[in-house]
Amino acid sequence: PNKVKSACQMHQQNARLTKLHKMVYLDGLRARACQLVRKILIAVEATMRHKLTALLIIAILIGSASVFAGECGDIDNSGAVDLADISFMINSIFFHGPVPLCCMDVNNSGRVNILDVGYLVKYLYKGGLAPNCGSVTDIDGNTYRTMKIGNQRWMVENLKVTHYRNGDSIPNVSDVTDWLGLTTGAYCEYDNNISNVATYGRLYNWYAVSDSRNIAPTGWHVPSDDEWKQLEMTLGMSQAQADSIGWRGTTEGGKLKEVGTTHWLTPNTGATNESGFSALPGGYRYFYHGNYSDMGNSDYFWSSTQYSAYAWYRTLYYDHSALHRNLNYREDGFSVRCVKD
Repeated sequence: PNKVKSACQMHQQNARLTKLHKMVYLDGLRARACQLVRKILIAVEATMRHKLTALLIIAILIGSASVFAGECGDIDNSGAVDLADISFMINSIFFHGPVPLCCMDVNNSGRVNILDVGYLVKYLYKGGLAPNCGSVTDIDGNTYRTMKIGNQRWMVENLKVTHYRNGDSIPNVSDVTDWLGLTTGAYCEYDNNISNVATYGRLYNWYAVSDSRNIAPTGWHVPSDDEWKQLEMTLGMSQAQADSIGWRGTTEGGKLKEVGTTHWLTPNTGATNESGFSALPGGYRYFYHGNYSDMGNSDYFWSSTQYSAYAWYRTLYYDHSALHRNLNYREDGFSVRCVKD
């Protein structure tokens, strides 16, 4: 650390930087990076003082990797993975700094520690592997990114599967009349257009969600109403808010939505994707007339919890930052997210 500090001082004196250590190169270090380097060095020294066994590889090269806000490794939710994320992670791990909702387990080990710091440094400055917060693959071979949010691990993409876990096919029902009369599981593509699947996933009626053959990948399941509430309280809702019906909370919905208007309509109110959930406006299929509606406006998600002839669901809207909870007919076609067992 002392050698790196000296290098910063030399840079400020317009002296040429030299090779300090075979694992640490400061090539063309700009003066504005020195302060951030010192912060990291202070963190390293503190870990040594506290006798933490750790290896931190520090290499500085001005640059960053652009991502969507809330992606794995974007710890400060800035829309880029860069040196600031490393500093944020060190502060959170060792100095009781703010704990982000997601995105720190970049090596997918199931734990957040000094190894994640080294992994992120290697990715940014040494051509290492990209951050990987986890994934799961369904029976059809579709792979979904996952993210740990609080104490739960969620898929952060909508389900696309066309078979139950045991290999049985889920019927694809495109005809309006046929959809109206369903009392068994089925799926469809929005507007019967398969090109929508890659981005928005498929839409499923609740009978597919509740089928004992299981729509979720092994080790995963469709979240119950209570599991949705747990997510909402992780995002900031009170128990009383989570238990209520209709629009609840203030910013919790925005923390789930993908930022920007690439997919959401303007203004995409309050969207920060702080959780990494990356909700997209996939719309829905209404059971009463079998038509599709609201792509770009909203996303509807099933829960696995039934109430009489209805089931609980969640909705996000382009012009709301809150989160909607209510009961709906089981025959509607909604998006599905899964949570790990």
